[in-house]
Amino acid sequence: MSKPSVAVIGAGLGGIAAVIELKRAGFDDVVVFEKADDVGGVWRENTYPGAACDVPSPFYSYSFEPNPRWPRRFSQQPVILDYIRDVADKYDVRRHIRFGIEVTAAAYDDTTGRWRLTLDDGETVVVDVLVSAVGQLSRPSIPPIPGRETFAGAAFHSAEWDHATDLRGRRVAVIGTGASAIQFVPEVQKQAAHVDVFQRSAPYLLPRPDREYTEAHHRVFEKVPPTQLIERVTAYGLVEALSVAWVYAPALARVVRGMSRIHMKRQTKNRLGLFEKVWPDYPVGCKRILFSSDYLPALSEPNVDLVTVSVTAIRPGGVVTADGVEHAADVLIWGTGFKATEFLAPMTVLGSGRRNLHEEWAEGARAYYGMTVPNFPNLLIMYGPNTNTGGGSIIYFLEAQARYLRAYVEHLAATGAPLAVRPEIEDDYDRWLQEKLRNSVWSRCSSWYRTASGRVTTNWPLLGRQYNTHAAFDPSDYLTMPASARHAPSG
Repeated sequence: MSKPSVAVIGAGLGGIAAVIELKRAGFDDVVVFEKADDVGGVWRENTYPGAACDVPSPFYSYSFEPNPRWPRRFSQQPVILDYIRDVADKYDVRRHIRFGIEVTAAAYDDTTGRWRLTLDDGETVVVDVLVSAVGQLSRPSIPPIPGRETFAGAAFHSAEWDHATDLRGRRVAVIGTGASAIQFVPEVQKQAAHVDVFQRSAPYLLPRPDREYTEAHHRVFEKVPPTQLIERVTAYGLVEALSVAWVYAPALARVVRGMSRIHMKRQTKNRLGLFEKVWPDYPVGCKRILFSSDYLPALSEPNVDLVTVSVTAIRPGGVVTADGVEHAADVLIWGTGFKATEFLAPMTVLGSGRRNLHEEWAEGARAYYGMTVPNFPNLLIMYGPNTNTGGGSIIYFLEAQARYLRAYVEHLAATGAPLAVRPEIEDDYDRWLQEKLRNSVWSRCSSWYRTASGRVTTNWPLLGRQYNTHAAFDPSDYLTMPASARHAPSG
């Protein structure tokens, strides 16, 4: 095989990283299928008021494409989306993208050793390598609360924000208090007549050390590039310190918990009883720690009530809680996160022998370094199972995965034989991984990190640096498919 053909599903940060790395290695027969009309992934979709990254921008960016013109340390959604668009343009990624196309099914052909993709318009495409870059946070999750379809007012998820709905003078119900809600609630509070925030479990909060970068900062970053590298390395050190706290250092975790308590106490002092409602009852780090300096002050405002009684029903005029109270609402906003553990859904993915990937993952998604699955030859996953980070930048992980993909495709080009990770290699890896996770803080509470059965399928249990070191392509980890499955050079 001279140069394999590659299909990438998704044009977010992961898909773009994959294409750039492949193009650097001389692989240009790459097509990207993107269901939307632009690049950007979650940063294209999440346009809610206050949307921003909780990782400092110098670290939440590609290492090969630093941006000396970030306006703030923690950049907001429009700026991040512009950055992604600029990278896609600079590295000629758009030429490879087919916008407005969704892949509905993918099937591996044992006879030809190739993947056949079915698109939503009925077209089929055949390629040598399939790369899924659909991410973990692409499908909004709305809990099946009885009566949710009967609500008479405007209702939408934070990832599908209805900007046509005017919140001024309205009663707004917000269900959920995760990472998105703590960003949009302060903005909603400024507009709405009243806001009821329904909390199932409270997040730990730390101060958000944001600042505006001045023109002087920008000039220094541009003229002395190592200064921006210092910012990046500093941010890396801070987020790795959080990972150390969760994994290796309970004493450090206690320090973080103490810092969170001081911050949250200080920010709730103006409203009697609020701290007791917002202080978490689970170990620190079990759910992602959030950085905010305006969420708790917003909850302290007189037009906001935090409701901690569980929601039992939705009615046309509001939200009903377990104590029988109906909380009147004109607008309902779901801040309930994403279906993070349902990897690659809703696509149908069939591997060797017509194995169904979702059936193989019935007890929880798993993959070798989050990227390859036994009996699914030449399928690689960006931001797959157990490659999320509890405290760092996912872009750091995506770049490591893109390098793995590049080495994989280079080997494939040299040998011409489809590869499938050895089952015993993946089994050994999974046992090691799950043992680490069993002893981690993420096993001690219910969160989007875990499936209903309790298996942690999203997070990497160690440091980002360790993933970067361990996740190196080794041909001996893989089986080559039988000779009958090989096919002629694709050109």
